[in-house]
Amino acid sequence: MSKLFLLRHLKSQWNKDNRFAGWVDNPLSEEGRAQAKGIAQPLLNEKIDVGYTSPLIRNEETVLRVFEGLTNTYPLFLHLDGGKMQKWGDFQGDKNYQPMYVSEKLNERYYGKIQGLNKHAVAIKYGDELVKQWRRAYKVAPPGGESMEATYKRAVPFFKKYIVKDLAAEKNVIVVASHNSLRAIVKYVENISDEDVANLELPFGALMKYEFDGKSFKKYN
Repeated sequence: MSKLFLLRHLKSQWNKDNRFAGWVDNPLSEEGRAQAKGIAQPLLNEKIDVGYTSPLIRNEETVLRVFEGLTNTYPLFLHLDGGKMQKWGDFQGDKNYQPMYVSEKLNERYYGKIQGLNKHAVAIKYGDELVKQWRRAYKVAPPGGESMEATYKRAVPFFKKYIVKDLAAEKNVIVVASHNSLRAIVKYVENISDEDVANLELPFGALMKYEFDGKSFKKYN
């Protein structure tokens, strides 16, 4: 039996400013950084073998802040998306670190033309209902951006290829990612319908725990 931990990043500066952050690389806010100790507490007695995150700094900074409160090891970011960060990041050395594999497949939904804009201002311009559809519906995309379905189609195949493989090898895995990439994974893990996923909301720093028996996932507290 292996365990899966899904953790949404802590509150970023653009979350605080009520902007559509998407793929814009903004850091954690002061409030977000202050959350880290409380998030680490439920993980203190859990064994973690490997982790996955995205290159967005709010995700990587969440990893750094949370791991400060966990163990004497440190996270080492290992890139999976090709290029010199992956090729030249190869090394020989000891194992006194927590491997955290990095991929854009776990990035937030791309918000296209509304990325960087204030959410309240966008709702005034386009209407609350349409903006709600852009943010929560499965098949509706913001102008020039990704739908939830498009996010699912990049995040879940990555999840199956790497993370389920580790879980099947009886490794405990933590995934630190953004709201919509995690919503996609939760949709898959919990078999949530296209319609019902609109009601799935994960607060900043939300931690979800699952047991994996080789075939299915069971949520636990």
